[in-house]
Amino acid sequence: MKILAAIWVTLFLSQSTLGFFAYHTGGDEVITSRQVYDQLGEKSLSFEAFDLAYRGWMELTDSLSIKHDFLTIVDFSQPSTKKRFYLIDIKKRSIIYQEYVAHGKNSGDLWAENFSNTPKSNQSSLGFYKTAETYHGKHGLSLKLDGLEKGINHLARKRAIVIHSADYAEEAFIKKYGRLGRSFGCPALPSKNYAKIINRIKEGTLLFVYATGQGYVQNSSVLN
Repeated sequence: MKILAAIWVTLFLSQSTLGFFAYHTGGDEVITSRQVYDQLGEKSLSFEAFDLAYRGWMELTDSLSIKHDFLTIVDFSQPSTKKRFYLIDIKKRSIIYQEYVAHGKNSGDLWAENFSNTPKSNQSSLGFYKTAETYHGKHGLSLKLDGLEKGINHLARKRAIVIHSADYAEEAFIKKYGRLGRSFGCPALPSKNYAKIINRIKEGTLLFVYATGQGYVQNSSVLN
């Protein structure tokens, strides 16, 4: 991808970082994250989550040999009763899958509010991950993740943070208990499409886990 210039424009509104990431494609055209976001047509996804994820995708695709086609976002600014897992086809600017996703049991109940990189914390971790290899374990087909941000999620593999399916990530669980069940920190998915999702994003695509008000942006090695 040819990038002649990149600018990060930051506006401050209600103590939140809201802006857009823009890049030149080689001619006079400038594509912003806002344009791509609007073309996705899914307003349940936080624009700030997409904006930061897109910025990281642009930053990391070349330096870490990230596969360019797909970007996955877990938007923990939403409760677990919402479908807050988004698999995005960047080239086609469309959302391929939108699913429920569970958070760690010590991150919160309905909302994920606490995050950790510490082994045995049973909390979710924020930030950018590179998808790795698959394996078959107690949850069936599972996808290993490598955290890309030291101090934020770099112990993901040691903590066995993987994408897998779980019965507590099903809509039926929400109807019974008013929220999804929770994991030991893994982003667990419903069973229907999880294998298709894993096979689409495995071995080198980018995953971004987002939440508001955690001081993540200021501490992110990717975004700074």
